[in-house]
Amino acid sequence: MPLIVLIAVLVVLRFFEVWKFAELSWWWIVALMVAGFIWFEYIEKMLGLDKKKAHALDEKRKQERVKQSFGKKR
Repeated sequence: MPLIVLIAVLVVLRFFEVWKFAELSWWWIVALMVAGFIWFEYIEKMLGLDKKKAHALDEKRKQERVKQSFGKKR
């Protein structure tokens, strides 16, 4: 996510030609976009990070259901 925010900020700064970012080549921004694409489409899946996030979300939902179920019985 920080990579996406960085790309968005660089695009805005470059587009409005703010300070030294006016001299920044668009190729650097495009290279960051390509790196982000490769990360999110291939590397994250190879490392299993996408599944880890899904499992963490499922575990959180499970804990909330357990708290809700036992909380009503008392």
